[in-house]
Amino acid sequence: MTQPNVRVRFAPSPTGPLHVGGLRSALFNWLFARHHGGTFILRIEDTDRKRYDPEALSDLLENLRWLGLDWDEGPEVDGDYGPYFQSERLDLYQKYARDLVESGHAYYCFCSPERLARLRQEQQQRKESILGYDRHCRGLDPAEAADRVAAGEAHVVRLKMPLDGQTTFHDLIRGDITVDNSTQDDLILLKSDGYPTYHLANVVDDHLMRITHILRADEWISTAPRHVQLYRALGWEMPAIAHLPVVLDPSGKGKMSKRKKLGPGGREFPVHVRDFRAAGYLPEAMFNFLALVGWSYDDHTELMTREEIIERFSIERITPAPAAFNYDKLDHMNGVYIRGLAADDLADRLMPFLERAGFATDRETVKRIVPLIQERMKRLDEAPGLVDFFFVEELPDYDPALLIPKKLDASGAHVLLGQARGVLAEVSPFTQETLETALRGLAEAMGVKTGQLFTPVRVAVCGRRVAPPLFGTLEVLGRERVLKRIDLALEKLKAIER
Repeated sequence: MTQPNVRVRFAPSPTGPLHVGGLRSALFNWLFARHHGGTFILRIEDTDRKRYDPEALSDLLENLRWLGLDWDEGPEVDGDYGPYFQSERLDLYQKYARDLVESGHAYYCFCSPERLARLRQEQQQRKESILGYDRHCRGLDPAEAADRVAAGEAHVVRLKMPLDGQTTFHDLIRGDITVDNSTQDDLILLKSDGYPTYHLANVVDDHLMRITHILRADEWISTAPRHVQLYRALGWEMPAIAHLPVVLDPSGKGKMSKRKKLGPGGREFPVHVRDFRAAGYLPEAMFNFLALVGWSYDDHTELMTREEIIERFSIERITPAPAAFNYDKLDHMNGVYIRGLAADDLADRLMPFLERAGFATDRETVKRIVPLIQERMKRLDEAPGLVDFFFVEELPDYDPALLIPKKLDASGAHVLLGQARGVLAEVSPFTQETLETALRGLAEAMGVKTGQLFTPVRVAVCGRRVAPPLFGTLEVLGRERVLKRIDLALEKLKAIER
């Protein structure tokens, strides 16, 4: 059942490359908005000026677009509730911080960083179960505090949390969550430099931008009780809230790293979206796969189109349990999507990977190669290793023993390859069909198994035993290169004959 006027936001802080966990959060917000015909807002948390990185912002926008997550309001789009960069909204945060102080729901705190560091150290030494600010400035006379502020003394603004009782909020995924107020300290709302903390900025922006549903990472659950109290202090209604399940690494034992990790065989597991792209994952496959990291339509359906996922998506089907990131499943799904591409489309997508590998090629050649490798790829970055021999005049040196099929010696392989050369020099036209007919006919005439004949031919033209289908490979290489490579292979065999 759709809900009218749904407005959700993705509010990242561009301090580094977009992590796949952040992309999953963006996707769930986007799906919820699209399912309900609502509005998806992109808001940039750039108030941490020391860590803010303009290149990270470019990375963010590019990768959201790569996955097809278009935003209705935000950078480069604008909207009725901007600006959408928090650094351009400082006057709003400062105003509401002052309002909270004047209404008695917040106070000025003059404690130095050194005092706070000592306080924390002492709490740790006493092994206190709850670490946090001791409310040293909470009891200051408001008039005295205002005079100190006016005099230019460094200060922050802190929220007055209730000292007793409990705070309860309803999580759309996890149900009611109740927290004792005694476990919550008086969080900072406005820093000494006049910039807001995450807490104040998000509450103010979510209200002013009329956000109806907050779908955010589960790491923010602990801050929700304080946000509830902040909404109450401002006299605003809090949006519905849901904390998305944490994304675990493939082992399912820990939170997914923010840096690449080496897996079996030394494979690097990407974690940043740009690295998934560089590895050759299709946006269609990543969209489908990420939608299933914490959400499911039923207990068996996995392959779904973008339209089907939008139609079927609901918060009710999001699990609160952590979700492991299964790279093997992603590889499998990516392979399925690769096999479903039209040859022209796949050729276009392969070109950057082949060019990056240093191959001087053209689209028409790649298009001819595509049918030979399409069934074998799980990622686009595998293509250069599958087709490298197409783009060199001479093969890298290889072990001549590879030319010798089972139950034969070098002399026998030399005879087979020599006969194959004679056939390949004459067959016309030089196409898959005629090549297959001719070579199978040769094997039958010589009384050998096709595998015994095909092995030395394949190694001679490819430099290895495992390669794309032989007859299509021969056709793409062309008669001249095929014969030249076979002549070199015959010389290799002659050198090791006894």
